[in-house]
Amino acid sequence: MMNGPIWNKIPQFALPLAATAILGQLFNAADIAVIGNFTGDMRTAAVAAVSANSSLIGLVVNLFVGISLGANVTIAYAIGRDDGKAVSKAVHTAIVMALLGGVLAAVLGELIAAPLLGVLHTPDDVLPLALLYLRIYFAGLPVILLYNFEAAIFRSAGETRIPLIALAASGVLNVALNLFFVAVLHMTVDGVAIATVLSNAVSAAILYRCLRRTEKAVHVEPGELRIDVGSMKRILRIGLPAGLQSAVFSVANIIIQGAINSLGTVVMAASGAAFNIEIITYDILNSFSQACTTFVGQNFGAGKIERCKKVLGLCLLEGITALAAAIALILPFGKPLLSIFNNDPQVVDVGYIRLVTLMTAHIFSLCYEVLSGYLRGFGISLPPAVLTMLGVCGVRLSWIYWVFPKNPTFQTIMAVFPISLAVTALLMLAAVLCCRPSRRFPAAGEG
Repeated sequence: MMNGPIWNKIPQFALPLAATAILGQLFNAADIAVIGNFTGDMRTAAVAAVSANSSLIGLVVNLFVGISLGANVTIAYAIGRDDGKAVSKAVHTAIVMALLGGVLAAVLGELIAAPLLGVLHTPDDVLPLALLYLRIYFAGLPVILLYNFEAAIFRSAGETRIPLIALAASGVLNVALNLFFVAVLHMTVDGVAIATVLSNAVSAAILYRCLRRTEKAVHVEPGELRIDVGSMKRILRIGLPAGLQSAVFSVANIIIQGAINSLGTVVMAASGAAFNIEIITYDILNSFSQACTTFVGQNFGAGKIERCKKVLGLCLLEGITALAAAIALILPFGKPLLSIFNNDPQVVDVGYIRLVTLMTAHIFSLCYEVLSGYLRGFGISLPPAVLTMLGVCGVRLSWIYWVFPKNPTFQTIMAVFPISLAVTALLMLAAVLCCRPSRRFPAAGEG
C-alpha cells in the first residue's frame, strides 16, 4: 500500500472486499428465498417478517462495524509507522471489544426487540414471526460482531481474500442449513435465523484460526487477549463516531421502514426483496470507501501525504467505473431477480420501483462514502458522522413526517433516497475542502 503504483492495488483490495460483502448478502438473501419458496401460504408473511428486521439489525450491527473501522484505522496507522507493539495491542484489544460488545448488544437487543417492532407498526400477521427471527439473531451477536472485527483486522494489513474465503465456506453451510431447517424440518423464520447464527460462528472461528497462524503483524496470541486502554481509546475515538454515523443512518431507515410497514404486507415483502439486490451495488461502492480509509491510514502513518491524495482520486474514479458496470449488469434483470424471492406480480412490480430508484442513487452514496473514508483515514471521524446525521437523518426524517403524509405512497418514500444522498455528498465534499487533511496533518504523519 505504501510503495509502487496505487491504481492497480486499490481494486486488488476493494474487489475481494466487495465480493465478501456481496457473498454475505447473497447468503442472507438465501434466507428470504428459502422461506419465500418453502413456507407455503405463510411465504409472504415470513418474507415480510425477515424484511421488517433488516433495519433493526442494521442499527446494531452497523454501530459495531463502524467501531471496527476504528480498529482498522488504528492498526493500519501503526503498521505504516512500523510499530509492532502498537499493532499487537490494538489487534488483541479489538477482539476482546468485539466479544464484550456482542454480549452487551445481545442482552440489550433481547430486552427491546418487542417494543421496537411495535414502534415500527409491524402488522399483526407478521409480528410473531418477526419477533422470533429478531430474538434468535440478537442471541448470535457475539459471533457476528467477532467476525466483523476479525475481518477489519485483516483489512488493516491489506488482506481481503482470507475473509472472503471464510465467508464463502460458512455461506455454503448457511444455505445448506436453511434448506435443512425449512424444507426438511418445516421450520419458518426460526430455521433461517439459526442457520445465520451458526454460519457466522463458523466464519468467526475460521478467521480466528487464521489470525493465530498468520506470520503478519496482526498475529493473535490467546494469552495476550486483553484490553489495552490506550488502544481502546484510539479505536473508539475514530470508530465510535463512524459507528454512530452508521447507527444514525439505520435509525433513519427504521423510520422509513415504519412508513413502508404502514403500506401493508405486500409492500413490506417487495421492499425487502429489492433491498437484497440493491445492496450489491452499495457493497461495491463501500469497498472503495474502506479501501480509501485503509490506504490513507497506512500512508498517513508512513508520512506519505501526497500518496494519500492520489488514493482519494483513484478510489472515486475506479469506484464510479465499478458501480456503473454493476448497475448495467444487474438492473436489466431486476424483475426476474425479484421473482426469485417472491413471484407474486405485485411484489415484483413494487420491488422494481425501489430497485431502480436506489441503484441509480448510489452514485451519490459512492461520493460521500469515499470522501468520509478519506477523512477517517486521517483520523477525522466526527465531522463525517455529524454531516451524515444532517444529510441523511435530517432529510429523511423531515420527508417522512412532512411530505409522506400528504401523499402516502411507496413512490413518495423512495424519492427521499436520492435527495438525502445527494445532500450528504455535497456536505461531505464541503467537509473535505474545509478540513484539508493533507495540509493539516503532514507533520503528524511524518512523526
